[in-house]
Amino acid sequence: MSEGTSRDAGSEAPAYGAAGVRLEAAERVKRRFGDLVRSTSGPEVLGGLGGFGGCFAIGRAPEADPVLVASADGVGTKILVARSAGVHHTVGQDLVNHCVNDLLASGARPLFFLDYIAAGRLDEEVAVALVEGFARGCRDNGLALLGGETAEMPDLYEPEAYDLAGFVVGVAPRARLERWNRCAEPDDVVLGLASSGLHTNGYTLARKTVQAAGVRLDEETPWGGETWSEALLAIHRSYLPAVAPLLDDEALRGAAHVTGGGFEGNLPRALPDGVGALLDRGAWDEPPLFRWISREGGVSIDEMSRVFNLGIGFCLVVAPEAADRIAAGCAEAGHSARRIGNIVAGSGVQWA
Repeated sequence: MSEGTSRDAGSEAPAYGAAGVRLEAAERVKRRFGDLVRSTSGPEVLGGLGGFGGCFAIGRAPEADPVLVASADGVGTKILVARSAGVHHTVGQDLVNHCVNDLLASGARPLFFLDYIAAGRLDEEVAVALVEGFARGCRDNGLALLGGETAEMPDLYEPEAYDLAGFVVGVAPRARLERWNRCAEPDDVVLGLASSGLHTNGYTLARKTVQAAGVRLDEETPWGGETWSEALLAIHRSYLPAVAPLLDDEALRGAAHVTGGGFEGNLPRALPDGVGALLDRGAWDEPPLFRWISREGGVSIDEMSRVFNLGIGFCLVVAPEAADRIAAGCAEAGHSARRIGNIVAGSGVQWA
């Protein structure tokens, strides 16, 4: 299990400390990470915190002919909302869930996660809050926080600025991957699983629209029931409880995580050549946040569907005779799923 740092300081390295990089602060933060990291570890995690690499045993994985599947991502300018609101623990959880969903869309179950935190001048409490979010996300999804890196770089970032990246590794049987996202055919059903909000994409446009409207993060939204901070920082939903049981279901023909690029940029990745998707915008109730952004920002519905998830965070392509069964199973797992379209001959995404 690794937890590296690139921070030096003060009494132990006075010249480096004078240049703005602090070793003692780094060591304090790393010690506080220990219990959080260990809280995610199972018997597959070998070794302790502080090594040069994390070790995860896969010899007992139940998958036949197992293949490791890896993905990496960030949370974009949602970080700027977190900084403005002074709420830092949610973006770590966002990042874990985002990466887990990418693995699910690839046909894999998650094994372990690694993080990277870069900052101009890393605040100890902010760093711990970020790792608390990573750890919570890992525990909720049943994967290990195997390690990470924290870098303080005052010449690259402004003092209060930080950025995050996440790296996830999962496993899938080779036979599943060989058929994955290759068997959809016309008349298959597209099920849409509800999102919890913006998730982690489109924040540059969303933030600019909010700023232009002159609203404060602590104000209640026009639709009520939450502040702007709560609406914008709603945690990116993990679809693991709903999707993991379906990975070997022959009725599941494909899966897509609706992130940057919206429907047009993501759903075609779950389809073989020769078919596309015909979606119905009226098949689900678009959450008020998206309607507000479209109206206040003067953003067309076509552009909205290329930037945002519009209330659908994950799509399942399923055999028509199994659609009701699979939707009911998703609901039992706590995820609302509804028919939002069908597969048709052609390519890309069309709208009814």
